[in-house]
Amino acid sequence: MKILVIEDDCTTRDFVAKGLQEHGYSVDQAEDGKKGLMMALSCEYQLVILDRMLPYLDGMKVLSAIKATETQTPVLILSALDSVEDRVDGLQAGSDDYLIKPFALAELLARVDIIIRRTHRTATAENVLIYDCLKLDLRAHRVLCHNQELALQPKEFQLIQYFIEHAEQVVSRMRLFEAIWSYHFDPKTNVIDVHVANLRRKLEDAGCNELLHTVRGAGYVLRR
Repeated sequence: MKILVIEDDCTTRDFVAKGLQEHGYSVDQAEDGKKGLMMALSCEYQLVILDRMLPYLDGMKVLSAIKATETQTPVLILSALDSVEDRVDGLQAGSDDYLIKPFALAELLARVDIIIRRTHRTATAENVLIYDCLKLDLRAHRVLCHNQELALQPKEFQLIQYFIEHAEQVVSRMRLFEAIWSYHFDPKTNVIDVHVANLRRKLEDAGCNELLHTVRGAGYVLRR
């Protein structure tokens, strides 16, 4: 997943970029509106994080130009303009979210995850998720690999759903503890390793080889 950060303050820009990269995203940066718009229109991004007050080209004009394209790339405005009118203007202009400076990195990452999950989840029908050879039906609670149903335990089903929703992102053990087990601390057990190993074995037995990878020191990633 690739994100473009358009921000003229280098400290803020580097802080956001580093946080996103540690969260598993690929990040490009632009320091002014003119360069940012050129990058946004010339490359496919899953999200643009946009400051409103930019040199050379105002952020609202950048937003308007992005939203006029066929791709309709989602945009999160990150701005020190914090009045209700400012926020309403940004949202009505087409931004997908509006976060006020100063901000907590954890909140920014949560909002980024929500936008990307909402706008880029591959689905052929309501409640159906698809990634490569995998098809997950939330309503029927079934997972198919090459049209072969997998016999998954409840936590394994939750894991593969989370991996599909965050496909091609490196997911840390702590994020899995929070999302699947509702732990907000590391219980220092190998429960995740065991469940992931079992899930990987079932995928490979069904022919979905080399999809679920371990990234040493970082976590896990579902990718081709």
